[in-house]
Amino acid sequence: MHILQSKHSKLSEKDSQELLESLNISKSQLPKILSTDPNLPEDCNVGDIIKIERKKQPTTSDLEEEKVSPYYRVVV
Repeated sequence: MHILQSKHSKLSEKDSQELLESLNISKSQLPKILSTDPNLPEDCNVGDIIKIERKKQPTTSDLEEEKVSPYYRVVV
């Protein structure tokens, strides 16, 4: 993984169900990511949910704290 690349991780079935229930959506309503994307973990299949963790740029009010913003995608 490159230093500029966001961390991509596959959610377990349990975590996927909890995410979908908490957001009150279905998998088809999540943004898509192609199964050929080079950033995906190797064990991903179509229909898996991927969590992408991006580091936020610090602002002057929170310089001491590095925040991570999660994004979710479904593999197509």
